[in-house]
Amino acid sequence: MCVVVVGDLLPQLAAVRVDRVEAGGDLLRITARTRDDAEAACPACGQVSDWVHSRYERHVADEAVGGRPVVIDLSVRRLYCENPDCEKATFAEQVDGLTKRYQRRTPALQKVIDAVAVALAGSAGARLLSVLHQALSWACVLNCLMRVALPARAVPRVLGIDEFALRRGHRYATILIDAVTGERIEVLPDRKMETVTAWLKDHPGISVVCRDGAGGFAQATTDANPAITQVCDRWHLWHGLAEAATSEIRAHSACWAKAGPPLREGTRAATTRERWQQVHQLLGAGVGLLECARRLGLALNTVKRYARHTEPERMVTAPLYRPTLVDPYRDHLRRRRAEDPAVPVTHLLAEIKELGYSGSANLLVRYINQGRVEADHASLSPRRVARLLLTDPDHLREEQLVLRDQLAGACPEMTALAAATTGFAALLTPAPANADALTGWITQVRAADLPFLHAYVTGLERDRTAVEHALTLPWHNGRTEGVNNKIKLLKRQTYGRAGYRLLRQRILLS
Repeated sequence: MCVVVVGDLLPQLAAVRVDRVEAGGDLLRITARTRDDAEAACPACGQVSDWVHSRYERHVADEAVGGRPVVIDLSVRRLYCENPDCEKATFAEQVDGLTKRYQRRTPALQKVIDAVAVALAGSAGARLLSVLHQALSWACVLNCLMRVALPARAVPRVLGIDEFALRRGHRYATILIDAVTGERIEVLPDRKMETVTAWLKDHPGISVVCRDGAGGFAQATTDANPAITQVCDRWHLWHGLAEAATSEIRAHSACWAKAGPPLREGTRAATTRERWQQVHQLLGAGVGLLECARRLGLALNTVKRYARHTEPERMVTAPLYRPTLVDPYRDHLRRRRAEDPAVPVTHLLAEIKELGYSGSANLLVRYINQGRVEADHASLSPRRVARLLLTDPDHLREEQLVLRDQLAGACPEMTALAAATTGFAALLTPAPANADALTGWITQVRAADLPFLHAYVTGLERDRTAVEHALTLPWHNGRTEGVNNKIKLLKRQTYGRAGYRLLRQRILLS
């Protein structure tokens, strides 16, 4: 028969003498006392002493056992400090693993509470702790969180920097991480250049800064140390290209829409063509942009937009595809109409109703009359076209590749756009030769009639050095973007009400 003592079940009590264990209905109370022959070190000078001044009782909460919270009534000694030069006359002894100064919880229990506070913060943390048989208020959980010591962070060689919203559109903060390991370094209270510059100056040793295209961070890094290598993030480069390509695709919708449903022009399209003619007639007569806006009663930016396009068709966008209740039964309708082109609509309606169709007969008639049953690309939209052109061809199915080739050949501009996106995608794999290849790519884009890509290229040339570093060096800002996503989760857990100090604590401890 094996005899189990309390010290075996609760090893933190091995250094004390247990006098009594009382198991009540909802509480486990342990009465113990420290040993009389043990020595303790003075917390001020470190001098060991066993000279007893008095005893007093401490009540320490511990982790739950058997579904019951545990309270330890511990009798501890107050000792005289035997060092005559010490500032303390007496001190209370501490038991390793059981007590700490000014604490009413054991280190093991405090570690659990701190972990819950870091993960869930206030109210959610208090609810989880109640399941663990620890009754704490949300305010107490937050106090525990704010008392957790932040670990010392070494200054990284490669720094990732980005902003995040404390209150979207009003207040922003800045996150700094080690771009190699992903370790959180610091959270700055705003995104001002002066704040970032001061932090960089106070933390020398940074040789590379990975950032997005924000000019504020670029200028702050240059002001702090011009020798720091700045690397623009490749994801942001590709995202900017995707936005510019989508704008070009939308401008050429009259070309690629021929592969989908017919482009039905209404009064808006007619008005667009008429205004384009008016603007270009005035410009051809030598009238300036501002005077054109005054004569036509249009905003200056509107006139600029009309002047930018060489053909009115580029401003007539394809109709947006709106899904209907008939779409899930399109394949059945197509098959039945292929078998019998004269099949009555009433028969088709009865068949798809048996399959679960809940729409009206008029909707089915309009769907068939518009040719949407036979249209292979009825769901074409600028976003879908952009996705096809921007996706790696190796990741497309055979029918998607066929459609992509049709879209790329819709007009010379779409062909040039497809070639430009493919060429830039090849540059996103870092290689030393990409710096010269970027120059050739920019020349190729400048030669094509792609005004939105021209604007994108202008932005690249404005930040050319950082862009070249992004395409030739292995570093990137992906880890910083990942941290930003986790920050959004932390904000949602506190319903967006956490201030800067609380968010900073959770970010640096997460």
